[in-house]
Amino acid sequence: MGIYEQVNEQLKDAMRARDTARVAALRNVRAGFIEDMKTDNSTVLADDRCVAVLRRQAKQRLESIEAFRAGGREDLVASEVAELAVLEGFLPKRADDATTRGWVETAIAASGATSVKDVGKVVGLVMKDHKDDVDGKRVQEIVRELLT
Repeated sequence: MGIYEQVNEQLKDAMRARDTARVAALRNVRAGFIEDMKTDNSTVLADDRCVAVLRRQAKQRLESIEAFRAGGREDLVASEVAELAVLEGFLPKRADDATTRGWVETAIAASGATSVKDVGKVVGLVMKDHKDDVDGKRVQEIVRELLT
């Protein structure tokens, strides 16, 4: 069963259980899937596109959490955190920092990077091989840390 079908099944289960927070989160996910399908008039959404939609929505939730915290809206932070937890349940696990650091060190050695000016080159090398396994922002942080 693909991610799209899993979302629909979990939405039905959440509706039966009257879990309003989970229902809202899953409806947002499904709406994102439907919007993505409309871009090319497809009727089926492959898992890789589902993951892309989920990652995009998770990133939006993280940005919202930061903004709501800055604005002192803890009630909205709680709802966004709950939605983020639902999204992360469907996303494949990312590599840990030690693994990511190893890939970055390999890319630095391969590219011959020596200064912070080479950050883009190193991040590009890492992302080319491990796009689905790492967060680009975290890769950039590690590269900057190692090159300074």
